[in-house]
Amino acid sequence: MNRPNILWISLEDTSPRFGCYGDPIARTPNIDRLAAGGRRFPNAFSTAGVCAPSRSAIITGMYATSIGTHQMRTTHTNPNTPEMPTPYAAVPPHYVKTFTEYLRAAGYYCTNNKKTDYQFTPPITAWDECSDDAHWRHRDDGQPFFSVFNPTVTHESGMWPRDDRPLNTDASQVKLPPYLPDTPKAREALARHYDNLAIADERVGEILGELEADGLTDNTIVFLWSDHGEGLPRGKRWPYDAGIRIPLIVRWLGQLEPGSVCADLVSLIDLGPTVLSLSGVELPLHLQGQPFLGPQASPREYIYAARDRHDEAYDMVRAVRDKRYKYIRNFHPELPYLLWIPYRNRHPILQEMWRLHAEGKLSGPQRIMFRHPRPVEELYDLDADPYEIHNLASDSTHRETLLRMREALEAWRDEFGDMGEIPEAQMVAQWWPGGVQPQTAAPVFIPIAESHPGRDVAPNGGRFTAPVMIQLHCATQGASIAYTTEKCENPDWRLYTEPLRLAEGITTLRVKAIRIGYQESHERTATFTVDASGGG
Repeated sequence: MNRPNILWISLEDTSPRFGCYGDPIARTPNIDRLAAGGRRFPNAFSTAGVCAPSRSAIITGMYATSIGTHQMRTTHTNPNTPEMPTPYAAVPPHYVKTFTEYLRAAGYYCTNNKKTDYQFTPPITAWDECSDDAHWRHRDDGQPFFSVFNPTVTHESGMWPRDDRPLNTDASQVKLPPYLPDTPKAREALARHYDNLAIADERVGEILGELEADGLTDNTIVFLWSDHGEGLPRGKRWPYDAGIRIPLIVRWLGQLEPGSVCADLVSLIDLGPTVLSLSGVELPLHLQGQPFLGPQASPREYIYAARDRHDEAYDMVRAVRDKRYKYIRNFHPELPYLLWIPYRNRHPILQEMWRLHAEGKLSGPQRIMFRHPRPVEELYDLDADPYEIHNLASDSTHRETLLRMREALEAWRDEFGDMGEIPEAQMVAQWWPGGVQPQTAAPVFIPIAESHPGRDVAPNGGRFTAPVMIQLHCATQGASIAYTTEKCENPDWRLYTEPLRLAEGITTLRVKAIRIGYQESHERTATFTVDASGGG
């Protein structure tokens, strides 16, 4: 039972603008101390440049394009397709679970505080707690925990102007990428992001302080990461490094050398398999990520990323990256780069881009996002061109690299599938026949007792002679079952993994089931009376 605790601190919309990554403007002392006590991974990447498909891959250990969670938001806004439910929940294959269920089944107490955004409603079986109050402190004595905290202050929207918070970062000192306009309004937006990073760093310090106060530092592996890159134009929502390169720091005392750096490629899809491996849980073979720490760690040659529908705008872009090169395939080269996304259009830097473009004042790399048509293929040498400005796809001297990267992307799509090829309306029609969300079947109670015929006994339960166990069964393929003996309105629901052994006396069981993407089943209740062995 001497298993490690796991703590995740998940930031939003954050590229590695920390002091420990060499940023001279950052005010991140707590994150820097975490890195000084652990290992930094400078080649870590998300599977999408936006939160929902990225977080879907993280929580399932499967690529969003493989399980149909690749769209950014499942709210459909096209009035010409009334058959599309608004919103809908993605329905992954029946074997897909949140990886936290495997941890819970192994005895871990799993908490999330509190962001989810998985493209489906988190099943009741995913977490012991998922709320603003969720914390490892609520577990049973001695129980190992997996706890997630999600400071959200660094979200893209934090760059928008606000009057209630003074600007503490000197806007004249920030450095904008060369493809963005260098104007006072743009600098102020990025300066606000640095302010928000400083606030997030304070929250990181508070969480680590609670861990230390509880005497848990030595036996807790701490991961700090972001769901994707920062919320700048050509960053967020795109598979360029600005959109998918993320900070990743792991502190594992006694196992990882303090202040060390590992240049291995890491994908966020690897987080779940890594946690399962470190916790001693056997990895299900359908997982598409791989451990990057521990005895099962294996190196990556490539990471992969995708872009699909974002809010109102449809697109399809796929990317593969090794340690030096990035290859991007634009499946819709006829589309402009800047599609209509009203939410994103509120970004002050994008507003500056449109203003200067209309005035004919953009020059050089600042004009990249207004090119038309897009290139069918893009290839970048990231050592020589970290901002991905010079497309080498048509350069004959890089022909061999182009073919290798193109083949790697196609091999990935062939191995794991790409549901981006299926029209969204067709995909959802298969999931929600007639526009109606399917519902999980309610579980049944099967007593395992002497002289019992083995049939469902709800709602009356029954009277049995000890020993007696109750088997729960759900007819929906892939459903998970939750149960409780509490009678309150919001009980703690436990994950059912094996028949329940009933104590002597009266026990009332409440059960329900859920498959990801389905509605929860109706709750069922049954009361059982268990007499002593040989009693009447």
